[in-house]
Amino acid sequence: MEKQLNFVKNGVLRLPPGFRFHPTDEELVVQYLRRKVFSCPLPASIIQEVDVCKSDPWDLPGDLEQERYFFSTREVKYPNGNRSNRATGSGYWKATGVDKQIVTSKSHQVVGMKKTLVFYRGKPPNGTRTDWIMHEYRLVNVQETVAAAACPHQHLAQDNWVLCRIFLKRRSGKKDEEMVKSQNCKTKSGEMQGKKSGVVFYDFMAKERTDLNLAPVSSSSGSSGITEVTSNNDSDDHEESSSCSSFSASVRRKTWL
Repeated sequence: MEKQLNFVKNGVLRLPPGFRFHPTDEELVVQYLRRKVFSCPLPASIIQEVDVCKSDPWDLPGDLEQERYFFSTREVKYPNGNRSNRATGSGYWKATGVDKQIVTSKSHQVVGMKKTLVFYRGKPPNGTRTDWIMHEYRLVNVQETVAAAACPHQHLAQDNWVLCRIFLKRRSGKKDEEMVKSQNCKTKSGEMQGKKSGVVFYDFMAKERTDLNLAPVSSSSGSSGITEVTSNNDSDDHEESSSCSSFSASVRRKTWL
């Protein structure tokens, strides 16, 4: 029997250098949660069994800066109900949005559901929203999929197992807005300093537009130059004709004499 790899040491995930654990929703449900529910061997011992509602999200084992994965059991809030008890020591997990179906990529069958929850500090309904997010994965129709699961321990199926992914949401949008505002303030201050110091800014695009607008004027000036040249030629012709007429007149006088 192959030995199962264990990457959890002292409650902390320890992967070899260069390895990252970034499974898809389908892999979490099919390869990990379903095997856990049917007591089948897991691909690797990488997800711990922790009751996520017994501790606050920042007190759970693992690196707070990374996504953390846990197998947990759902605790019923009321004896005769189906609602889960998600209260912790400092607050509670509250579901938000609509549950998403997890569909296999090959057969396009619905194998699980994903519920998104947000952690609130305090007691409901006056809790304060935080940036802690949890994705809770569960199987659908566990009893119907027992026959389809290729596991030798089908009779040990436990449908109360869920797989939780917990992470701290990063507010990158606010940081980007603050950076843009600071850059705008620096630009405005630079423009004000330029005005005070008497620095002149030239708009080269405007200059190009001005040159384009002056193009017809230059052509007209050229045409006027041509007109002047023709007028000069006309005057020269006039002078030549007058000189010729005076020469012919002198010749006539000599013949008469």
